[in-house]
Amino acid sequence: MASAHMLRAGQVLPDDHHRAVLVGRVWVTAQGGPCIVTVRGENLYDLTGIAATMTHLLERADMDQIVRRSDLPCLGSLDGFLNGSAGRLLAPIDLQAIKAAGVTFAASMLERVIEEQARGDAARANDIRAKLAPVIGENLRDIKAGSDKAAQVKALLQDMGLWSQYLEVGIGPDAEIFTKSQPMSAVGCGDQVGIHPMSQWNNPEPEVVLITNGAGQIVGATLGNDVNLRDVEGRSALLLGKAKDNNASCALGPFIRLFDDHFTLDSIDDVVVSLHVEGKDGFTMSGNSPMRAISRRPADLVGQMHNRSHQYPDGAVLFLGTMFAPTKDRHHPGQGFTHDVGDRVEISSPALGRLVNWVAKSDTCPQWDFGITALFRNLLTRGLGERL
Repeated sequence: MASAHMLRAGQVLPDDHHRAVLVGRVWVTAQGGPCIVTVRGENLYDLTGIAATMTHLLERADMDQIVRRSDLPCLGSLDGFLNGSAGRLLAPIDLQAIKAAGVTFAASMLERVIEEQARGDAARANDIRAKLAPVIGENLRDIKAGSDKAAQVKALLQDMGLWSQYLEVGIGPDAEIFTKSQPMSAVGCGDQVGIHPMSQWNNPEPEVVLITNGAGQIVGATLGNDVNLRDVEGRSALLLGKAKDNNASCALGPFIRLFDDHFTLDSIDDVVVSLHVEGKDGFTMSGNSPMRAISRRPADLVGQMHNRSHQYPDGAVLFLGTMFAPTKDRHHPGQGFTHDVGDRVEISSPALGRLVNWVAKSDTCPQWDFGITALFRNLLTRGLGERL
């Protein structure tokens, strides 16, 4: 990592990290592989000798006691993994499925409809936004998905010829739950995030990500960047996989904050996720996504993901969506925002810390070659097979 990209512990940890229960994953150069860690102060402590994967840790009935043990080996300072001297941060999950909920905020519903109407052409977006926002935006204000009022709004917009597949999943009874990326493919804090080279209209999506174990219990949360290709999805919703799942297109971290007396599922309501983008060209953009504006309860979204009809025995993570859809012009008037190579993307929340990444093309980001098979081989080689 170039020196210009160096981060410090104080930049990435939650504001109240001294009382937060934080777990994550790091690549330890001295051990030649990944370790499960907990954070105390600004130091990392090794949990791998007890639970070799994050999935195994989150399944343990005694997880709360494990992360507080006083005899855990210290791997050194977090700074050593941020500056590369001891290793690097990884995404804080491993075997879990990586899922996402789409169109969960009214503002993002409107932007998805605009993409659909524009057929992926950024130059048409402003004109369509000016026509649709006064009608759709006003009708979506303070609406609860699946409610009687939502059904009335659906009937009204259908009569006006403005109904959309995005509004169906946005305010209808069934949420959009899709596969964002594959297990082991997400990148961590400090890594590059990838934009497919074919895309000319794309954006970050700053989100809260809930962490579940194999029983579907929500055990904690982290931050995520659901990198999105607006031009690709706008051409056809059937291209969602192409728009969402590319090399390095999913970032998570820096750590999972486990629920405890200080931070619970109810605390998610108070989270405001902030986004700040800085380009090498001097361009800057900021925005935020308050979780109180979400149209579906986070627990309800998890229930639509994990239920008797669909299980995730290795656990799953769920991106909860974002209300932030950037429209600030960057290169040409009326064409809105799109990423440039080298952009610094910071997604932050006082309770969850800061996820920082730099933008590159997905075909120039490090190739993903360390999957589940490689992980298990590595752990067996290190004598950790009995901890699986």
